[in-house]
Amino acid sequence: MRSHLFFGGPATRTVKSLIIVNIAVFVSQLAFRYLFGSRLIEEVFGLSPWSITYKHTLWQFVSYMFLHGGIGHLFFNMLTLYMFGNELVRYWSPRRFLIYYFVTGIGAGVCSWIVAARSFSIVIGASGAIYGLLLAYGLTYPNRVVYLNFLFPIKVKWLVVIMGMVAFISSITGSEPGVASMAHLSGMIVGYLFLKGRDWRDRYKSFNDQRRREQLKRQFEVYYGDVRRKIDNDNKKDSIH
Repeated sequence: MRSHLFFGGPATRTVKSLIIVNIAVFVSQLAFRYLFGSRLIEEVFGLSPWSITYKHTLWQFVSYMFLHGGIGHLFFNMLTLYMFGNELVRYWSPRRFLIYYFVTGIGAGVCSWIVAARSFSIVIGASGAIYGLLLAYGLTYPNRVVYLNFLFPIKVKWLVVIMGMVAFISSITGSEPGVASMAHLSGMIVGYLFLKGRDWRDRYKSFNDQRRREQLKRQFEVYYGDVRRKIDNDNKKDSIH
């Protein structure tokens, strides 16, 4: 069984660009914080449910994904993006990867807003999209082996299950203050619906196509039966004459 501690291969342009943008935004956060003593960037671009509800700051559903609360927060998100994102870019395509990344990130933000529409708390971080990527990787390469906490080998599919359960329990109990557990869980749920939604659409399309074929077949049989009866009646009339 192969181990993949730092798998993913060389960084793709798509993943590299996302990492650079996230780092650049974090540097801007630090500059405002330490040079001007201001958290203006977080206040304007972080996801504030109250602000979205009453001030309609809808851009925050996207911008919050590029802000982070600290070096550790940024490091682990970007490390996960690198480890799991590169192979997904190559397996899908840069376009589909980016669509999925933003759908899961924005979806996680929307869910966080729905469950606390009047909250003054500010949600920041790419974790919703990162958890979505982790789920996608687990569905695509379920038997790949990684090292949990760099120590314990575990298949990706079980890592996804564990992280999903932790996010679910934390979102209910609020046992991790400062961690947007709802965004983590929502990123996985939105990602699953996005990926499986395509299968459901294909199945629905296949069902509709089959139903149309059956309808056309029945219509043809009815029409063919009418034609045959008319021909038979005409033949009987000709034979009588």
